[in-house]
Amino acid sequence: MTSQSQGIQQLLQAEKRAKDKLEEAKKRKGKRLKQAKEEAIAEIDHYRLQREKEFRSKQTNEMGSQGNLSAKIEDQTIETIQNLTSSYHKNMESMMKKLLNTICDISPEVHPNFRHTV
Repeated sequence: MTSQSQGIQQLLQAEKRAKDKLEEAKKRKGKRLKQAKEEAIAEIDHYRLQREKEFRSKQTNEMGSQGNLSAKIEDQTIETIQNLTSSYHKNMESMMKKLLNTICDISPEVHPNFRHTV
């Protein structure tokens, strides 16, 4: 009987050791998964920063040329406005005289479609 109880004790101890090893393996696995997740997040952040840096570089190159283009357009617009203003001041007097002459010089005439009935 003692040998049976001794065998049962050995089996229980072996089962406990196996259970402990399983728990330890689960803890290592969980720790490794957590570490792998942290490494993946760090790698993703690094990649994201790299891509954002490339994007900002390309955006700066493109926006820089657009900035030059907008400056050219603004200069052309200012030049056109100045030309129109000078043309307005130069021609305003003569146009006002023509307009007033056309309005004030009235020559009354009978309209050709008018019929006088007697």
